[in-house]
Amino acid sequence: MATKKPSRAIKLFGTEASDGKRRELAAGPITAMFDNGALRYIRYRGVEVLRGIAYLLRDKNWGTYSPAIENLKIKQGKTGFSISYDATCSDAEQSLRYQAKIEAKADGMLIFSADGIPLSDFLTNRSGFVILHPLEGVVGKPVEVLHVDGKRERRNFPKIISPGQPIFEIRSLKHTVMPGVMATVVMEGNKFEMEDHRNWMDASYKTYVCSLLDPWPYTLKKGEAFTQSVKLTIEGKPATKTSSKSGGAISVTLGKAKGRVPAIGVGVPMAEAQHAFEKADLIAAAKPDQLVFQIDGREKNQTEAAAAFRALKERTGIPATLEIILPAKAPAEEEVQAIASALDAAGFKPDAVVITQMHDLKSFQPNTPRPWGPSYEEMAAAARRAFPGVQLGGGMLSYFTELNRKPAPKSVFDFITHTACPIVHSADDLSVMETLESMPSIIASTRAMIGTSPYHMGPTSIPCRDNPYGAQEAANLDNGRVCLSDMDPRQRGLFAAAWNLGLVAAAAKGKLDAVSLGAVTGQQGIIYRKASYMQPGFDGGDAAVYPVYHILAGLGQASGARYIESESGASGKIATLAYETKAGPVLWLANLTGKKQTAKVSGLKGAAQLHVLDEKTFDTLIKRPDYLTKAGSKVKKVSSLELGPYAVARVSAV
Repeated sequence: MATKKPSRAIKLFGTEASDGKRRELAAGPITAMFDNGALRYIRYRGVEVLRGIAYLLRDKNWGTYSPAIENLKIKQGKTGFSISYDATCSDAEQSLRYQAKIEAKADGMLIFSADGIPLSDFLTNRSGFVILHPLEGVVGKPVEVLHVDGKRERRNFPKIISPGQPIFEIRSLKHTVMPGVMATVVMEGNKFEMEDHRNWMDASYKTYVCSLLDPWPYTLKKGEAFTQSVKLTIEGKPATKTSSKSGGAISVTLGKAKGRVPAIGVGVPMAEAQHAFEKADLIAAAKPDQLVFQIDGREKNQTEAAAAFRALKERTGIPATLEIILPAKAPAEEEVQAIASALDAAGFKPDAVVITQMHDLKSFQPNTPRPWGPSYEEMAAAARRAFPGVQLGGGMLSYFTELNRKPAPKSVFDFITHTACPIVHSADDLSVMETLESMPSIIASTRAMIGTSPYHMGPTSIPCRDNPYGAQEAANLDNGRVCLSDMDPRQRGLFAAAWNLGLVAAAAKGKLDAVSLGAVTGQQGIIYRKASYMQPGFDGGDAAVYPVYHILAGLGQASGARYIESESGASGKIATLAYETKAGPVLWLANLTGKKQTAKVSGLKGAAQLHVLDEKTFDTLIKRPDYLTKAGSKVKKVSSLELGPYAVARVSAV
């Protein structure tokens, strides 16, 4: 029986599950996108005022409910729009229903209100409105705060990412949209506070209902109704002419050679040790600069995993970095020695070690008590005695948030590391791609923290590597888009290839020393293997790799190459990365959107060959791991390139 060819959705996203329908609405100079009950991209004359307004309900593990929407009514008039709907959020244990109304007028006013009533006692970490301010034109800029007690205060949106809440007890926020135009957001129904959403890779500042200083989770009592509202007012007259027009070709410009491309690695989780060894030839062919292994001191099969690590290292000849997680039940010296003994028994010798302990896998509010565990200094001292002469890394195996809240002391480690995750708060396609906008802030904030110490990041993938905010990663039984899940179908699609190229491009521009991508196999993998969950388009066929494999295979051999500065005229739509080779410059482009984009390229001279990762080449990509080593299509001159949805192109001088 012939294998069914993958659909367009499978090629792009690895799943047939829909990402929902969206609708663009307008009220004079104000535009917004309505998306599953929320408003996104609220703009005035084309300039983004708010990234979004949403009414969200979250459970005791910070899981976000997907509302079941009924009676949806949308009216688009000549001078405004209105929306109303009923929604229910429920699980096997609890349920809450709310009625929402949105009204926007051309005079510059938008109101979003909601009346909620719990249908049962409702245990929640947060229920109500969330308001997102964008980054562009906002980072580090002034904001006028009206507090709940009536006091006014002038502040600035943080430039360096704040580890805690920068503003508390908020009633309204006022900021400059453009010269001559101000926007005021008034929040009613409860107190609100702000957190720096960039901590979690979200491209926004988030103002949310209630306070993390109060006890949570809390219970909304059955039958006790409550009301909240958000009012946006835009006032003033633009000092200069503005245009809301967009579209057309996006300029991509190459500049000077400066710095180096980060060393590109890939993860090998402890649970994937044997599977990884079975794919050793594919791993070796990708030529990553390092394999990032992990030994969890809480697990029993340490020697077996270490033996597989040793075999894989010997088979591929790729240097090994070993992440060590201490159980934090005994002194660091004792626990490090126990793990070192397991490694010695397997004959595995890492080239670098990253040391951490189990409590640092979980998130804690700034300046709050943590369970006992060895300090950075104690772990470093024990690791240096057990692994003399190897490079020693410290920091977090979780996300920047945790590093920001527990900075590694300077001069204790040879390099500092953290990972990232784009599906902490939102898992829709737009939000995941938006996370790349936060990377410059994360890199700058880490540099402010660690100074000139070498800076590593990863292993990082779209699926969640670990959940610092709950008991475990979220289940994903239906190949959907699920926050904080360790399995995300987009890892198998072109979407992941584009996102990973964008991630490495941001890291290279930020002058990181090393970046590691998700994993060789498994949920965060780049190489296909049969799994316990369905992988449509891959199972039952002769697929060998996912499209993202070619990002590692293409960039692994570029580790340490001379970096060429490149600029995209719309970095949220097209990501760029360029470097020198013996044959001449190489330029990578990634379309970060679901629409075709045209890149107008300047700075490349002469003939080139082109390799494209897109819908047309998908079948070849997943069956031919050597795709990038074969001759590409020849072009006499590179001036304009059309990229399909989530397509990646490599332009190489010949």
